[in-house]
Amino acid sequence: MRRTVGLLLAVMLVAGCGGNPYLDASLKPAELEGKDQAWFENNWGTPSGKSPRFFGGETWTYFRIAGGKSGPPLFNFAPNQCQVTLKFDKEEKLSSYSYSGC
Repeated sequence: MRRTVGLLLAVMLVAGCGGNPYLDASLKPAELEGKDQAWFENNWGTPSGKSPRFFGGETWTYFRIAGGKSGPPLFNFAPNQCQVTLKFDKEEKLSSYSYSGC
C-alpha cells in the first residue's frame, strides 16, 4: 500500500513539472519561424537584461509577474515572478528559450 501511494505521488510530481503550455505555445512557433530580436522587442517590449553569448549572439532575459497566491492572515497577495530567457544566434534569430517560475 505504501509503495503504491509513493509511486502515485512521484508520478504526480513529475506530471506537475511539465512546463507552461501557454509559454510553449507562444515560444515554440517563434523559434521554428525564426523570429528575430526586433520582433520580440516590438511584441514583448525591452528585455530586463541582455548579455553577449560566447560564440556570438545575445541572451535576453524577461521578468514578468505570472499569477500568484493569496493566503492568511490578511489574504496578502504573493506574486509569482516568471523568468523567460531567450537565446539569439549571430543572425539575431531565436535559437532557444527557457523559463522558470511560470
